[in-house]
Amino acid sequence: MAWFRRRPRPGGPGGRPVDRADLEHLTQFARSRRGVEAFIEPQTTVTETTLLLVAHDGEWTRRRIESPEVARRFAHQLAMPVYDVRLLGYPQRMRDYNERQRRRPA
Repeated sequence: MAWFRRRPRPGGPGGRPVDRADLEHLTQFARSRRGVEAFIEPQTTVTETTLLLVAHDGEWTRRRIESPEVARRFAHQLAMPVYDVRLLGYPQRMRDYNERQRRRPA
């Protein structure tokens, strides 16, 4: 039976190659905000590797990225500190930002 057999995905181990629009979005976010830091979120059975960018005020954005190595290179090119979410966790300012957004009147 072949129920649990996985087929290799095109584009390498992370799946499909990163969309240029995703990289442009991340670049624009990083350049238009202060104190942006990068957090690499590992691939899971449900999601591919993602790069989370968090600004000084906790505003954040997330996009799929090809691999942790590509994420590190991207962050270094933009002179951003880069962290592994598995080791460091999510920053408190991001949680505070999410809470402020939930409490904001619609």
